Amino acid sequence: MTRAPFQSFELEHYQSLYEHEVEFNLADSSVKCLGTREWLTPDEQAALLDTGLFYPQVNGTLDLRQRIAALYTDADAANVLVTVGASQANSMVCATLLQPGDEVVVMSPGYRQVWGHAKNIGCVVKELPLDPARGWRPDLDMLDRLVTSRTRLVAIVNPNNPTGTILSSEEGDRVIAACARVGAWLHVDEVYGGTEIDGFGETPSFWGRYDRLICTNSLSKAYGLSGLRIGWAITDRQTIEDLWRRHEYAVIAAAAPSMTLASIALQPAKRRFLLERQRNLSSAGRQVLASWLRDQGNVFSVLPSPATSLGFVRFDLPMTSFELAEAIRTKANVLVAPGSFLGAEQHLRITLGYEPEKVAKALDRIGAVAAEIRRA
Repeated sequence: MTRAPFQSFELEHYQSLYEHEVEFNLADSSVKCLGTREWLTPDEQAALLDTGLFYPQVNGTLDLRQRIAALYTDADAANVLVTVGASQANSMVCATLLQPGDEVVVMSPGYRQVWGHAKNIGCVVKELPLDPARGWRPDLDMLDRLVTSRTRLVAIVNPNNPTGTILSSEEGDRVIAACARVGAWLHVDEVYGGTEIDGFGETPSFWGRYDRLICTNSLSKAYGLSGLRIGWAITDRQTIEDLWRRHEYAVIAAAAPSMTLASIALQPAKRRFLLERQRNLSSAGRQVLASWLRDQGNVFSVLPSPATSLGFVRFDLPMTSFELAEAIRTKANVLVAPGSFLGAEQHLRITLGYEPEKVAKALDRIGAVAAEIRRA
């Protein structure tokens, strides 16, 4: 039997090719990440240096799992598996739950990791559209039609990457009801929880709202600590055991020094500091984007969103998003993410969570490329 072609992770591949080659990388999805000395007290630096470089607890140190569990109502350390970023947690979800022929429903546009994993397993992948005409809200009547007796998994990212959409409580109830109707699993990637700005409170986790639920998260986006490569899955104890068995095959364990730093980051006062820093960077970057858009005429536009450091920018130019991203990379030395890699053509994902002057300079270069294309 001929195997289907392997579905590459196009977004991550594109970033890995060029993110360290360009002068301005605005294709990332976090804020400017911290250096180790910037956020550690002398005692915390000593704790890091005292961390042994032996194999740590494979499922995550008890201290870290307890700190993670404390973020969720009625959870304990046995509900948590520490992983190498949320990306590994998401991979374990797919490896554990999915079989060839299963139906999987994913939101689109979105981060296409589960989408790609499911295709490579041999699943039938269906896309639930977020509608830009309705402010990137989901069509939940369509969700009810997409979810059938063969649906094994519904996967969402909340807040959404790249649109910043946050599901309302009522929308969340509709998603859960669709899953419960057929006994499907619900996977909620919550890595952008904590990135809310302009007075929006922290997005509540789906944890505790459904029995066949796995939530994943990490320290990469809201905390500005992507280099730690620490994420987690939280679910019922038996499913944690099932995920753990795959985790042992994939990586054995996350790095001990990273887990030491993660425990420090999740101390309540430190966590508040990290989230506030990230929100300040995101807010400042959004102001720069808004100012820049006013000078772009009708070429670029963006819908307002309550979360993330991302601008999901629509463009009106006679080319694909990949062609425009390549023109920006080669002519302006700026990397942005093509919307086609996230499931939405005629858009670019642009990260705004860096120093405002850096964002402004990169956006000016993008504008100059667009102006050259229009003249041509």
